[in-house]
Amino acid sequence: MKRLILFSFVTTFTLFANEANATKSMPNELKEGIGYIKMLGKELKGNLKKHLKADKSGLSAAEFCANNASKIAEEVSKKLPKGVRVYRTSLKVRNPNDKPDKTDLKVLNDIKDKFDNKEPITKPLMVKVGDKVRVYKPLIIEPVCLKCHGDATKINPKIKEIISKKYPNDKAINYKVGDFRGVIVSEFPAKK
Repeated sequence: MKRLILFSFVTTFTLFANEANATKSMPNELKEGIGYIKMLGKELKGNLKKHLKADKSGLSAAEFCANNASKIAEEVSKKLPKGVRVYRTSLKVRNPNDKPDKTDLKVLNDIKDKFDNKEPITKPLMVKVGDKVRVYKPLIIEPVCLKCHGDATKINPKIKEIISKKYPNDKAINYKVGDFRGVIVSEFPAKK
């Protein structure tokens, strides 16, 4: 019975937090993954808030993010236990190093389909990938995000310049408030 339940979860690739009681190990793994995600989220959001508070135009935050967001994800991952990493990805990436893999694409498309059908997924979800677990936390566009990710014709030209110099193939624009932006992911060894 447990194998059948586990097989269905692996087949669909998603496990919602409220369905985590299917096996005894799932709730702990979900909590563990959320904890790692919060570590990265706290670092990124804290720094962005600081820069936005100092410069309401968003220019300082854009400069900071372009030069430091990937480094922060790497630094946070280095502080985590062996075999654990956190990262961000999206269907519309800014940084080509954040390109989703096959599993990420499946999850991202599933979440986007739910958003497109007016059934947004906002809670973290969990996927088993071989001997690893991935927890995905959807990121939703808030008004402040539009300074760098909004309508391309309305983004401050100086911010656009920073982004285009660092990321000439940027796809992470033309979002609206409430859109699905992407995910923060934690990946770690599955519990035996």
